Amino acid sequence: MWRLIKLLVFLTALAAIGLIGYAYLGPIFTPDDFAPPVEQVVEPIVLEAN
Repeated sequence: MWRLIKLLVFLTALAAIGLIGYAYLGPIFTPDDFAPPVEQVVEPIVLEAN
């Protein structure tokens, strides 16, 4: 039972390290995954002047 708990703790720590590494190193190696979608939005604005 203790081996299973140690394995789960190890896998959780490994997953956390992987997620942190992806967050910090991901934009360097795969910038397209982290780029925001670019779309031009044009909306008319009506100003009421008195």
